[in-house]
Amino acid sequence: MTLIIKIAWRNMFRHRGKSLVIGTILFLGAFLLTLGNSVITGMEAGLDKSVVEGFTGDVILVSKSQQDDNVILGMMGKAVENISRFDTLRPSLEATGLFRNLLPVGKNFAMAINEQGGNAGYAFLFGVDFKEWRAMFPNSIQVISGTFPDSTGLLMATGGLEQLYTSMGIWFWPKGAPIDTSVLSKDAKESYPQLNVQNDIVFMGFNEANTSSDIRLPLQGVSRFKALNKIWGHFLFVDINSYRRCMGLFTDQDKAAPVNAQDQALLNQNNTNLDALFGDPSLLNSAPSGAPKKVETVKQQPLATSKEAGIYNMVLARFAPGINRTKGLDSLNHFLEKGNLPLRALTWQKASGPIGSMTVIIKVALNVFVFFLFFVAIIIIINTLSMAAMERTSEIGMMRAVGAQKGFISRMFLVETAFLSSVFGALGVLSGLGTVLFVQSLKLTTDNDILQLFYGGDTFHPIFGFQDFLFTAGQLLLVTLIASVYPVKVAQSITPLDAISRD
Repeated sequence: MTLIIKIAWRNMFRHRGKSLVIGTILFLGAFLLTLGNSVITGMEAGLDKSVVEGFTGDVILVSKSQQDDNVILGMMGKAVENISRFDTLRPSLEATGLFRNLLPVGKNFAMAINEQGGNAGYAFLFGVDFKEWRAMFPNSIQVISGTFPDSTGLLMATGGLEQLYTSMGIWFWPKGAPIDTSVLSKDAKESYPQLNVQNDIVFMGFNEANTSSDIRLPLQGVSRFKALNKIWGHFLFVDINSYRRCMGLFTDQDKAAPVNAQDQALLNQNNTNLDALFGDPSLLNSAPSGAPKKVETVKQQPLATSKEAGIYNMVLARFAPGINRTKGLDSLNHFLEKGNLPLRALTWQKASGPIGSMTVIIKVALNVFVFFLFFVAIIIIINTLSMAAMERTSEIGMMRAVGAQKGFISRMFLVETAFLSSVFGALGVLSGLGTVLFVQSLKLTTDNDILQLFYGGDTFHPIFGFQDFLFTAGQLLLVTLIASVYPVKVAQSITPLDAISRD
């Protein structure tokens, strides 16, 4: 083996031109693979912070009867199926030990009524318990004007302000708070100081199953999401009871009417002929004169006994530390199915619809780019090594003539390529790592939501960790091995006769 190493080392310097070409290709391949893997890792880590840790959680629980997976950014006007009596479901879910946070929320489409007679606005109302939201997503929202609602009220992101102003011509702002001109949209700045400002909004919910009602909510705070502000700006945060009233759903203030003992005994009768109870004609009053009185039909609704007994549409969930997201999702759905619970769990990518699809597309595009580099490097190295083998026909033929076996020739070529791959590949990885650290120091930021999906947040922060190093080294090793197969066969096929013929 020592002899092979000495010969391989000598041959690299004897054929410096070919060695430099192959080494340069390996350097560029390792450099670009390092950058590509760093961007992918940084994007995934960033999305965990901006999406998973900032809005959706690891998984989203929805009603088993919910057909469409896109429950967060679903089609406008298409309601998300209701989840009833979460207070009875929570103990079973917590008993699994899978979760550190469970946050039931309401989400559906609503219309913002323009009381000045202009066009209406449209948005998704997101009904939450504000304290529980802040506990689960403590760093996702920054309040820039007004206050974060404590129990009731409305919190709106600047992205939502722009959307409603575009459709309604009204700039909504908290009462008594000076307008921050830096967050005004371009059109709003052009109308300032004659800006049409309003401090509260009347919403009318869209609900296929119940009658909705109008509610007036004061805007208590204007906020900004740290990432994807325009996308999440579609959601106007309201307290859960205001959301339920808007959608025509019962709230935790709905109480059961007291029933006396006599009426309760009547309600409990099962087999009694109830018609006979009213058979005495003396019980009947004579019909009143005039037009018959209109009877209003009242739709009976379940009666709430606690906040979580009311209606929700989904449950945002964070897994406990140490639980793999994929395995946790599989275990959770198995538990829900086995326990016959009226829920099913979705990944945040499926639940967020176009957002999840866009992140998948970006990740696939980056991986295709890395694979393309991988493929191109293999082709160029194969061609270069094959040409080198053919040019060394005399040398290899003489080695065969003095007793070198095919295995010796193969090992010699592999060791030469391994030397080049190790030296130039290491230089490429180190250069790529230096570039990653330099880009991190620049702290490149963007307000564009599409670029933020690529960045994984508002800041471009590629990451090159130990796993990325192992992955890049593995890719480089695979490139070297695949690229060496054909040139080695070419070298093995050279015979002493080929060397004499060439001379």
